[in-house]
Amino acid sequence: MIGTLAQAPSHGVTIALTFSAVLFALGLIGFLVRRNMILMFLCTELMLQAAAIAFIAFGRVHMDTGGQVFVIFILTVAAAEAAMALGLVVLLYRRRETLSAEAWQELHE
Repeated sequence: MIGTLAQAPSHGVTIALTFSAVLFALGLIGFLVRRNMILMFLCTELMLQAAAIAFIAFGRVHMDTGGQVFVIFILTVAAAEAAMALGLVVLLYRRRETLSAEAWQELHE
């Protein structure tokens, strides 16, 4: 039993972790570069999904279901974030009729 857990991760897990890292990097770059609030929220969702893929891959390596349990929490947070973001975007668009983040720079302290 100990010998099987100490082996190197399989090729599929390596691909999943690489895909997760690339997806997270794309989301982070998109979040930092784009100024449209809808695209910024979509990039945040992309980063959350990349973290979910990584949790599942690590759970597979350790033969534990904890990674899948964390994915359920990530999906819950992502759904709540999407609902709040949609409400915020609609409210801000009604006030200024733009979704550019630069138009709302005065909100920070």
